[in-house]
Amino acid sequence: MTQTFDWSLVQSFLAALDQGSLLGAARVLNSSQPTVGRHIAELESQLGVVLFERTGRGLLPTATALRLAESARAMEAGAHQLARSVSGAEAGVSGTVRITASQPVACMLLPPVLARMRQTLPEVQVELVSSNEVTNLLRREADIALRMVRPDQASLVAKRIGAVTLSVCAHRDYLRRKGTPRQPADLLQHELVGNDRYEDIPRGFAAMGYPVERQHFALRTDDLMAYWQAVRAGLGIGFVADYLLRTDSDVVALLPELPLPELPIWLTVHREIRTSRKIRAVYDFLAKEVPGALASVSAARAAAGRAR
Repeated sequence: MTQTFDWSLVQSFLAALDQGSLLGAARVLNSSQPTVGRHIAELESQLGVVLFERTGRGLLPTATALRLAESARAMEAGAHQLARSVSGAEAGVSGTVRITASQPVACMLLPPVLARMRQTLPEVQVELVSSNEVTNLLRREADIALRMVRPDQASLVAKRIGAVTLSVCAHRDYLRRKGTPRQPADLLQHELVGNDRYEDIPRGFAAMGYPVERQHFALRTDDLMAYWQAVRAGLGIGFVADYLLRTDSDVVALLPELPLPELPIWLTVHREIRTSRKIRAVYDFLAKEVPGALASVSAARAAAGRAR
């Protein structure tokens, strides 16, 4: 009859055979004498044989124990070889990990985080894909994705690691030319920077009871970096992530009382890819560091609001 049992039972058997006592076996295994004794008793019960005779001088192996020792040592050698193979394959966290994120996240938020990661994981190389496409992780074009939309595919694992706060803002040159809005309704008298196909900004105005038409927007673009650069150039008032806003002191946050939605950041990875040590290490680092990067922005924003 085929018997199955824990490898730990065989370890205890061999240690007791080599050391000649339960106490000696326990010391070798960094275990306790009662635990080793239970292991041997369980193994004897499962095999239906007696392995040791207990004597005043220790353990005396039976003929059966000596006969089984050869097979047990073969198991031990196989277990050690397996451990060496795993250790050799992943002795250190190294290799290339491909990360995809939206343009602003990839260009502005991630670089300082990745610079710190380089110090922690010096053997990991990063391929950074700046893309607003939400499908490239599904197509296996990246290992890890940072997205503002939670994926609903069962093959992906997503963890919310923070939220991006937004501000109404404009360049100082624009405000010198056009004046500063004092209340949300004043925005209708200003030139705005908006999106082309996306309707988030018009929907936000409509929710406040201020419908806006396309002609209100001095520039419309769905390229998020072009959007930011347009605001920086003084084309009009825009709605920008705070982590972008902090990079240019000449772009001023406006109307702090205006409630703007926060955009969640989801750290996403393929379910089976998380078993890769290098990908798991990068995943864990980003999960820890990105919230801190966002929190520092939120704290700076709050301090600026109190100063005003």
